[in-house]
Amino acid sequence: MVNLHVAKFELSAPDIRRLPADSGIEVAFAGRSNAGKSSALNTLTNQKALARTSKTPGRTQLINVFDIRENRRLIDLPGYGFAKVPLEMKKKWQKALAEYLEKRMSLKGLVLLMDIRHPLKDLDVDLINWANDCQLPTLVLLTKADKLKPGKRNSEVLQVRKKCLAMHDNVKVQAFSSLTKVGLEQATAVISDWFINIEHQELVEPEDDEAFEESE
Repeated sequence: MVNLHVAKFELSAPDIRRLPADSGIEVAFAGRSNAGKSSALNTLTNQKALARTSKTPGRTQLINVFDIRENRRLIDLPGYGFAKVPLEMKKKWQKALAEYLEKRMSLKGLVLLMDIRHPLKDLDVDLINWANDCQLPTLVLLTKADKLKPGKRNSEVLQVRKKCLAMHDNVKVQAFSSLTKVGLEQATAVISDWFINIEHQELVEPEDDEAFEESE
């Protein structure tokens, strides 16, 4: 299990050119500006103020990088969709988001956060389809799960999971609450597995290639 609790802030960047070298493994967090992304990051890392939270959605304006050692990073991407900010600023955020998703080779997993009461908005669907096209494993966290009673919560998870699986071959969907810690253990396990399994694949694949060449 990779220890997410050791995460520490490394830097904020307006675009990918200011990010650390494009190597290692990154897991990115994306979602609408009111989805509770910063709170989820703080909960997953067991830190109260690693990611800045605000009562005003849309305060994540830069790409924030959190180092968890051994060339592994968590990436907090600019929120999309909801923020009440000038259009030009919103376009700038969206450009940084799209550029990171399209060009960052060390991106190996995507955590997509949605308010469980308002899931699968147009931009969420676009991002899931894009992740499928890129064969990027995706974890959908339906946040603020404490706002719903267990029966309604489970029903919503099942509906969203069915819709997501129709769009993406490698997607997991679960309820999550930063307040009650619902889904924390499961989400931590998925993210940890990404870091470990992808790292193992990258170490093994070159050896397999060499063995194939020798056999020829």
